[in-house]
Amino acid sequence: MIRTTAVVALAACCLAVTGCGEPAAAVTLSTAYELPGTAVYPEGIGLDARTGDTYVGSFADGSVYRAAAGATRAEVFLPAGADGRETANGVKVDAEGRLWVIDSGVGVAVYDTGSRALLARFTVPGDGPRFVNDLDFGGDGSAYLTDSVRNVVYRVSPEQQRSGGGEFAVAADLGPAGARELNGIVVDRAGNYLLVVAMSAGELYRVDLAGGPVQRVSLVGGDARHGDGLELRDDTLWVVHNTDHAISRWTLTDHGATATRESEFRAPALNIPTTMVHVGDRALIVSSQFDKGGPLGAEGTPGPFVVSAVDGL
Repeated sequence: MIRTTAVVALAACCLAVTGCGEPAAAVTLSTAYELPGTAVYPEGIGLDARTGDTYVGSFADGSVYRAAAGATRAEVFLPAGADGRETANGVKVDAEGRLWVIDSGVGVAVYDTGSRALLARFTVPGDGPRFVNDLDFGGDGSAYLTDSVRNVVYRVSPEQQRSGGGEFAVAADLGPAGARELNGIVVDRAGNYLLVVAMSAGELYRVDLAGGPVQRVSLVGGDARHGDGLELRDDTLWVVHNTDHAISRWTLTDHGATATRESEFRAPALNIPTTMVHVGDRALIVSSQFDKGGPLGAEGTPGPFVVSAVDGL
């Protein structure tokens, strides 16, 4: 494997309300590990906090890969087409160590990370168009999932999870189908609200999990255009901007109602990043290469499919 490293300046945003002067920080971009295959087109990534293993899903054929902590090459964890799966979009490990894998046209399947056994399957209600995209978990164990076509957030409650299957319930409806293209989703640690990103509009929306109104987040210093995956640690939010080859970092205030952009890292070598997860202080970012003969339809030959690592983000 060829490992490349770049050092890039992560410049602080110059905001009128805060002023400038913060020194640029050195950011290193490298290859964390390689994914086997010549047409992987990876999309989602999830961390098993108990083991340090990360899991990556293939949008192209539904394969799921696993990389042990420190590995330079992932292995196939679930093969293409397993359990009828055609895609593997959002991929995440819950607090009980179960792996959730989204098949965008169907719903989500839940696996035992030890035995690889299928534990449960939850599906989209109705027969209309749908595109289940990403997921995160609430403090009570509920799973929340976005549908980019129906413009809704689904919920799978802990009680439904124990039943082993069923249809999603709609937790929040954000308006006319297809109007905002919901994608990434995160739930705050306290479980009071969740945030979702609208890709084309470049907006973030706050959903009150106690049943309050959906709010558009006030964005200071930038927007979330082309936003894909989100990651949240306390009051720090990262937004992955796919076709911009960029990651932005934001500070949340007002209980998630306001987000101020603090910095942005942009590098073509990110190769259409889609999702990210932190392992310690290192960010692991999926480099999808969707623009090289993949889902974006552009011509070109992809290079090796990798998960990138960014330090100092």
